[in-house]
Amino acid sequence: MYICGYQKTTLLDYPEHVAATIFTGGCNFRCPFCHNSDLLGSDAEVLFTDEEVLKFLTKRKGILEGVAITGGEPTLQPDLRDFILRVRELGYRIKLDTNGSRSDVLKSLCEEGLIDSVAMDIKTCKERYPDVIGIPSANIGSIMESVEFLKQGTVPYEFRTTVVKELHCAEDFVRIGEWISGCPNYFLQNYVDSENVLVSGFTSCSKEELLSFRDIVKPYVGHVELRGVDY
Repeated sequence: MYICGYQKTTLLDYPEHVAATIFTGGCNFRCPFCHNSDLLGSDAEVLFTDEEVLKFLTKRKGILEGVAITGGEPTLQPDLRDFILRVRELGYRIKLDTNGSRSDVLKSLCEEGLIDSVAMDIKTCKERYPDVIGIPSANIGSIMESVEFLKQGTVPYEFRTTVVKELHCAEDFVRIGEWISGCPNYFLQNYVDSENVLVSGFTSCSKEELLSFRDIVKPYVGHVELRGVDY
């Protein structure tokens, strides 16, 4: 595993569970608004070995309940399944954050019962996906397969979208709503600028704009909420 960092305790990355977060390196998207740009390339610095992280998790048994695996894109890791097996042997629940581009890996892990929860990013509506993920030639067939698989309810899941003022509009959320219709939980996260963003110049939406997008999607999903926004 290319482990480029880990957060020892989080109450946010795995809702309703006290967890640790593991950050893997490498991603097949180049979303210009990505705030983990230092994790995107194959040259992302590996800071911890599997054994170091597993040793920490062993010590934290009884304190932590789960492990959130994020990135980068974790499903690109060839050793992901083996690593998850070792973490589960310690008694931890596993939450996987994914962009959905490796539907085969996602399906396999879920069908084996190795994943307890999935959070999948919905970058935008299907029609605009290639441009928003920074890969104009991208084929989003696998992403669509991941959406349909999760909607079958094999594992608990949520969809989420980071909303960027320059990249999203009301019509996008009409189309997103139609696409993910029937999902139990959908979250809108406001873009936050930082020095680690891949491309500078983007801005956050106002609370009023976010609430209007929430209301657009509300008829299509079980529950929609703004995450990280007081209202």
